[in-house]
Amino acid sequence: MWAASTVTMLVLAEFLPDFRLESASGDSITGVALTAAAGAGVFGLLSALVWPLLVRLLLLVPALVLGLLVFFLNGSLLLIALRLNPSGRGEAAPETAMVVAAAMSAVASATGAALAVRDDDAYRRRLYRLADRRRGRDEGQAGPATPGAVFIQLDGVGHDVLRAAVDKGLMPTVASWLDSHDGGGPTHRLTPWRTDWSSQTGASQLGILHGSNHDVPAFRWYEKDRREVMVCNRPTSAAELQRRAVERTDDGGLLTVDGASRGNLFSGGADQLALVLSVSARRGKENRSRAGYFAYFRDPANAVRTAMSFVAEVGREIGQSTRARLARQRPRVGRGGLYPLVRAFATVVERDVVVAAVIGDMLAGRDAVYADLVAYDEVAHHSGPHSRDAQKVLQKLDRSLALLAQVAEHAPRPYRIVVLSDHGQSPGETFQTRYGLSLGNLVRAGSGLPVPRRVERTHSGAEARAAVRAALRRPVEEEGEKHRPARRRSEPIVLASGNLGLISFPDVPHRMGKEEIDRRHPALLSTLANHPGIGFVLVRSEEHGGVVLGANGAQVPADRLMDGTGPLAGFGPGAADAVRRTHSFPHTADIMVNSWYDPAAGEVLAFEEQIGSHGGLGGAQGRPFLLSPVTLSAPAEDGAELVGAERIHQVFRRWLRECDGPQVPLTAHETVTDVTTEAGDERAA
Repeated sequence: MWAASTVTMLVLAEFLPDFRLESASGDSITGVALTAAAGAGVFGLLSALVWPLLVRLLLLVPALVLGLLVFFLNGSLLLIALRLNPSGRGEAAPETAMVVAAAMSAVASATGAALAVRDDDAYRRRLYRLADRRRGRDEGQAGPATPGAVFIQLDGVGHDVLRAAVDKGLMPTVASWLDSHDGGGPTHRLTPWRTDWSSQTGASQLGILHGSNHDVPAFRWYEKDRREVMVCNRPTSAAELQRRAVERTDDGGLLTVDGASRGNLFSGGADQLALVLSVSARRGKENRSRAGYFAYFRDPANAVRTAMSFVAEVGREIGQSTRARLARQRPRVGRGGLYPLVRAFATVVERDVVVAAVIGDMLAGRDAVYADLVAYDEVAHHSGPHSRDAQKVLQKLDRSLALLAQVAEHAPRPYRIVVLSDHGQSPGETFQTRYGLSLGNLVRAGSGLPVPRRVERTHSGAEARAAVRAALRRPVEEEGEKHRPARRRSEPIVLASGNLGLISFPDVPHRMGKEEIDRRHPALLSTLANHPGIGFVLVRSEEHGGVVLGANGAQVPADRLMDGTGPLAGFGPGAADAVRRTHSFPHTADIMVNSWYDPAAGEVLAFEEQIGSHGGLGGAQGRPFLLSPVTLSAPAEDGAELVGAERIHQVFRRWLRECDGPQVPLTAHETVTDVTTEAGDERAA
């Protein structure tokens, strides 16, 4: 590595006018080479000794600011190295020093990885150092004989999208797991599952990690008793939802025993945390969520590579959005402003930090790890779930899976790698693009309220935006504050969660019934139910308990709902049960609105600025996947369907027990019947 860095300095000194390694009067080739070797050596020592201290100090600044400071800090170390050079001949302009330092770090990282990969022990030591997860274990000490479990969530990747990507050769790692190997059959099985009505990360991940997503009707909703808007990707809301789930289940979560939570909305009860939103609002020593930044950025080569990839991704997004605009691509949403930076954070920074943290967890031998990679979800919201942009992200995610599989071979214990998604995405243009008005303005018109002429853009519910805010330490409460009623409390609050809309009347303390709404706003419910962009409406009824309204006066009591008929025609199996379950929640909105859905095209109309959306019923958004090793018991009996995130939690509990106990294959009856009856029991410590 020292030699490679020395050669890099010599080559750059030849081509960069503001960088030299010889005196003004000239030196011999040997002298220049010795100067380069000394400079490379000092720079390497400073990178190894000083850089980790700088990064630890800079954890006090936002993570994205740290990323932007990488080049400046690395260049500063090179300038110091040249000053400390015994020959005293090295010299570089500050801006040139940043270029030289970046190149040297990249070459050193590539050289070290290429050399280390040939030696298992050296490779393992390098990965330990990069992830900073030794936990004091002596090298060479054998790890547990029982396997651990790693759950990798590919946020927003639907079952059909994954299947298509495998068929197109975009995800060779996943394909290799599903194909036969040397006549031994596939190593993994692919199983679809069905989400609840609220098909979004908050409801799904809360149910998976904590065993309950009760009373989570959408991505954002208004709670009358607290006079507050809950938003799943707001740290204070995430913390409250996690508290409620733990209180309801009387269980800390899936990861309570020697677990790690990486890049998630919720902790799952894990002690080891990195980029976990539910704890990001805390201050003090108990908040270790940002430790993942230090574990990754303490290596200067990592910092430089990620910073360079970040810049490249910003340029890639600007180029892709420009081409889409010039080609007049439809449907299309705005991708300007800060979005290129948000996308780069999700597809580069968040991915790199989370993957490095998982690598450290595996090499540290932790029992259970759950990590969320949000890259695809963020890109698909703005480019479309089947776009070339989204497909390129899938290719990169597959490479991350390949890296984790490679690391598992060097871990101190065997690992079962489970890959899953929390929901899919359904394509389609926005409600406002098609009809020229937002859901909020449609509600105002149906309520007899004035409709503003100026169009207001709806906030996107993409998970990556909250992660960026947490990384920047910017306040994330303004959305809730915006909807906290202060004036004109009689006006309805209208919130959007993908293609699911929620309407609440803040001046009424209880959930209003249909009869009460009709007396107050006689035209509102009929306006909504008969609008061509709306599929169905759920409202409480004093006569029927709950009723679903559709076009042309359709009105079906909730307890008589049937899949495929009436207002739910075309929405697929399980729609009636999903609606009834949400109707039972204490904080369900006064009016729940699901957008129109085209079963033939699989398209919905998002109430947010998204052309790939999720949050309600209709299409691929409610059909995620579960990719599990065949060494674990089947998630369900043949022909049975996995329904709801809480059921996935039970399956994962069972698999963790299988990893802890004797590795004896279970019969189909034992797998689904006997074992799942213990799903709510606390896992033995």
